[in-house]
Amino acid sequence: MAATQRRGRRIMMTPAELDAFLTERRTCRVATVGRDGRPHAGALWFVWDGRSLWLYSLVRSRRWADLRGDARIAVVVDDGREYGELRGVELSGTAERVGEAPRKGEPCAELDAPEALFAAKYFGPAAMPHDGRHAWLRLTPETTVSWDFRKLAAPGRG
Repeated sequence: MAATQRRGRRIMMTPAELDAFLTERRTCRVATVGRDGRPHAGALWFVWDGRSLWLYSLVRSRRWADLRGDARIAVVVDDGREYGELRGVELSGTAERVGEAPRKGEPCAELDAPEALFAAKYFGPAAMPHDGRHAWLRLTPETTVSWDFRKLAAPGRG
């Protein structure tokens, strides 16, 4: 179960707002820690299934190598240009590899739902491509922190 947000409750997203936000956004920033302790952050496409964030990552990436040594991960999804428009979510926990790596399309019931979501979100009606270079990571957050600065301008909060 994810930890409860202690600070910023006034601007935190409700569960329904969080689900809608993570479903509609397309790009996240993924942070990992290398063997030498240095952080690494990179952008990646993702899907949210209402419980977990699914990342389709290159298996020959620094991210994948980092996670082999230390599976802790933090992911930020954000939006907005002006201060009063900023909103986002930080999810952190332990990344789990799911299915074959690299993914070549072998049947895996656990991947049916995330692959259908991913294909619909990024490829339209096309089927999920399996290029033999990517594999799935699942983050079921242990900690979730959200913010929506648009709530600061809400009536009665002036």
